[in-house]
Amino acid sequence: MEPSTLIITYTFIILTTLTLIIIKLSGKPRRKLNLPPGPKPWPIIGNLNLIGALPHRSIHQLSQTYGPIMQLKLGSFPVVVVSSVEMAKAVLNTQDVTFASRPKTAAGKHITYNYSGILWSPYGPYWRQAHKMCIMELFTPKRLESYEYIRNQELKYLIHDLYEMKPTTVITLKDYLSIMNVNIISRMVLGRKFTDEGSENSIVSPEEFKKMLDELFLLSGVLNIGDSIPWLDFLDLQGYIKRMKKLRKKFDWFLEHVLDEHNERMTSEGESFVAKDMVDVLLQLAADPNLEIKLGRDSVKAFTLDFFVGGIDSSTLTLEWAMSELLKQPQILAKAIEELDRVTGKNQWVYEKDIPNLPYIEAIVKETMRMHPVAPTFVPRFRPERFIGKAIDVISNHFELLPFGAGRRMCPGYSIGLKVVQVSLANLLHGFKWMLPHGMKAENLNMDEIFRLSTPRKVPLEVVLEPRLPSHIYFL
Repeated sequence: MEPSTLIITYTFIILTTLTLIIIKLSGKPRRKLNLPPGPKPWPIIGNLNLIGALPHRSIHQLSQTYGPIMQLKLGSFPVVVVSSVEMAKAVLNTQDVTFASRPKTAAGKHITYNYSGILWSPYGPYWRQAHKMCIMELFTPKRLESYEYIRNQELKYLIHDLYEMKPTTVITLKDYLSIMNVNIISRMVLGRKFTDEGSENSIVSPEEFKKMLDELFLLSGVLNIGDSIPWLDFLDLQGYIKRMKKLRKKFDWFLEHVLDEHNERMTSEGESFVAKDMVDVLLQLAADPNLEIKLGRDSVKAFTLDFFVGGIDSSTLTLEWAMSELLKQPQILAKAIEELDRVTGKNQWVYEKDIPNLPYIEAIVKETMRMHPVAPTFVPRFRPERFIGKAIDVISNHFELLPFGAGRRMCPGYSIGLKVVQVSLANLLHGFKWMLPHGMKAENLNMDEIFRLSTPRKVPLEVVLEPRLPSHIYFL
């Protein structure tokens, strides 16, 4: 949201609700609590007036004043912000259970079937069962390995499409990355892809499917005023709830068809049925009479939407930011190319099993996730060498780097995103020479970002590329 829009919204709230403020002239005094430091909140809006168009940057700036643990009041709700390794460990490890739940948001209610997915569901028996299903059934190493051929195929399709480009063609890189990631997740979760023109038995057109996904990514991360000030929620001041309900209807119609197709195959194949995708697995679990908490049809649809939210936008944006940072700093790009030529050679592609032999590529991915994480914080410098020779991974054992969260609420599908980003970046760098268009200098590359569930570039990255390997390699 633009700053001017925020100011207008807050002014409207204040002017229309001043009559509702009751000044307590008497009453029982409250027990004084030992609260963290923080800015003094205003009536009604709390500290929302201090949160700008990039909330993560605003919070970072406030932490410079109030320290590694501070309290903000966002509308009606107190919020504790931690911004150091020690404080993160205390919250996400020592006090993990205390902070394991989720606030109730309009997105969780109106998009993911009244908090029926794993992303927005509150901590409790339902979430614990959902988390167990993810760990024990949906994201097991064996199942993810069985989908490797899908990830390889879609990456090869991307490489082939880029190879067919004329050397002077300026492309918007995100468009190509997005198609690859949508197809990977669609095939893994739904069993087929929905981006091909003229495909048989298509439920929605590729254009409509893309619009639905773009709206899903946007609305899943908006700052809805009603989430912070619940008694204003019914006014839908920003119009987000209306859009969420409309999107929910579109996805519900789409997912009902998907589930019907899967149920028909399960019925027709009977005892010989074998799950091929994640919807198959979810439907099998929903039919399990021994499940502690019944998994309804809405739950299956909510899980499916969560997989799209968590699996597509984050990988696409991480790859785009990695390429942006490398083009901004050619000396780092050159070191990455040198490692690929030395370790992989120019007569083959990089596969997932090869990544451990490419520590500099791994370090670039970690540094990109540090600077542009899905759960954003602001840090200023791009230096992959900080991870070379150090046992710092992207899971919750190391609180210096938390791109997938930590503790009980850590993203259960983190390994998919990591595999896709690492092997895709390695092959894009290995297969092509990358340049900025129109003689643009590296120092002039716009690196501004915008805020939503993740932090996309404000201006999509445009590039020119040309193949750098022998031509027959692009057809393997």
